[in-house]
Amino acid sequence: MRYRRVLPLLLGAALLATACGARANGNGGPKIVAAFYPLAWLAGQVAGPDATVQNLTKPGAEPHDLELTPRQVIDVGEAKLAFFIKGVQPAVDKAVREHAKKHSLDAASLVKTLPAPQDEAAHAPEDPHLWLDPSRFATVATALGERLAAIDAAHAAGYRSRAAQVVTKLNALDGEFRTGLRGCARKEIVTGHSAFGYLAERYGLTQVGVSGLDPEAEPSPSRVASLTQLIRRTGATTVFTETLVSPKTAQTLATEAGVRTQVLDPVEGVKPGSHDDYFSIMRRDLATLRPALGCR
Repeated sequence: MRYRRVLPLLLGAALLATACGARANGNGGPKIVAAFYPLAWLAGQVAGPDATVQNLTKPGAEPHDLELTPRQVIDVGEAKLAFFIKGVQPAVDKAVREHAKKHSLDAASLVKTLPAPQDEAAHAPEDPHLWLDPSRFATVATALGERLAAIDAAHAAGYRSRAAQVVTKLNALDGEFRTGLRGCARKEIVTGHSAFGYLAERYGLTQVGVSGLDPEAEPSPSRVASLTQLIRRTGATTVFTETLVSPKTAQTLATEAGVRTQVLDPVEGVKPGSHDDYFSIMRRDLATLRPALGCR
């Protein structure tokens, strides 16, 4: 009887040790936790076979809604690097602040950020969607390569080489957008939420968000009315919806204005089973924008 009482205690202690101790990486390299898809994608490109990357946001989930499990909070604390953008996910911000302040990297600290839309500034002073500007994302890639090289000096050359490779590809993508969005008949992009400020600023467009930075925010009737007038005045042909957010509000506006809807993906995540990556999604966005804006 004594052993029956002791065995559950031993099993519980073993499970606790497993939960609280560092979990082995599949390749034995340092572990990186990335807050959501574009950061996880970039970290994977730079890490290559020398480190393990864990995405804290499940495929298909809206990253703004993320709530961390206790195990994920432990993962943030145990990782060699927590890669995030402050202001996107309050749960990640809290975990980093409490458990990973000395081993974190805020991508927004590496580039010149844009202010949030005026009606959102009280809630989020900066627009976090910097990955939608390939040139800014290239700057982040270089800095990430240097940070990983400092963490894991034995593989520094590999991190730096892979960072340089992805920078070359991002610069090429930037060139494709510059060429593809040159000489367009229209400059206004009416989007479901204000996620495309960096893309608009980089390529000379004007973003008009149905809602602000919060994709779940509902616009007021007066806002819908003013947007309807803007669409008619500018000759906009499209209201852009997104992949991970309900299109209902954007569809209502499009119906009111007599225009169509199309998906413009903010690259915040990919759905389960998707074969897309950052580059394929961005190029599809470019292919969507060109006819909608009447680009030559």
